Amino acid sequence: MPDSRDVTVCDWEREPDPSDSLRTFGAVVQALREHAGLSRAEFGARVRFSRHTVESVELGRRMPDESFVERAEEALGDTGALRKAARHLTRGEAGLAAWFRRWARLERAAVSLGTYECRLVPGLLQTEGYARAVFETRIPPLSDEQMETQVGARMERQSLIRELPNTCFSFVVEECVVQRPLGGERVLRDQLDHIVGLARLRNVSVQIMPTRTTSHAGLDGPLALLETPEGRALAYSEGQESGRLITDVKQAAVLHRRYATLRAQALTPPDSVGLLERIRGEL
Repeated sequence: MPDSRDVTVCDWEREPDPSDSLRTFGAVVQALREHAGLSRAEFGARVRFSRHTVESVELGRRMPDESFVERAEEALGDTGALRKAARHLTRGEAGLAAWFRRWARLERAAVSLGTYECRLVPGLLQTEGYARAVFETRIPPLSDEQMETQVGARMERQSLIRELPNTCFSFVVEECVVQRPLGGERVLRDQLDHIVGLARLRNVSVQIMPTRTTSHAGLDGPLALLETPEGRALAYSEGQESGRLITDVKQAAVLHRRYATLRAQALTPPDSVGLLERIRGEL
């Protein structure tokens, strides 16, 4: 598989090409599964992935991780075909909004990433259940196929955190966001557990902005920031049905200063984890 850091700043200027390799790999998995006489649900049980994940891989919407490839190989005859095919996989961009694709590609090469969110749990921290709850509220409604594409893309993007252990990931999230039972209390419990688990990684910092605060540097809304390997500071601002990559040095610098202030105003990472655990315990 290609090194995720093989992305340069010039990628701002073009949209990514779709990945045929994902669709081809998925078609091979589907053909082998059907030849074995297994339904997606039955195959999913054997490889310990959900039917939705199996479907997303077979339709080329989701990059299979190593565990999926290994388990699928064993379940489908251990011929070596899937292992060999997986070596040629390249990431596609299905499920990502057109205005977000350039930023998503820059994320893969960043040495640091920062996110402030006041609406919902940041995408990089979402569980599959939470992501589904988010997309189920979309207006106009998504079709089943669109839903799987969106969820698959979001889950694939999350691999950044573990694939880039030398990249620093920082998140500042409003307290009200982690108290909102989007999708129900069970979904929220799983989501809180997931955030706490990620917050314990050495390259991840999660801070909660308390609701009862008298000073707040993020009142202009959500923002995302990153630093390139060359040391350039970039920013991204997203609204409804739109998003903007901010490359102007002065504008990006202002947003980076705001984010630094936000981190100083939010609870410390240990105190934030403690708050998340208390909220989880009350559910």
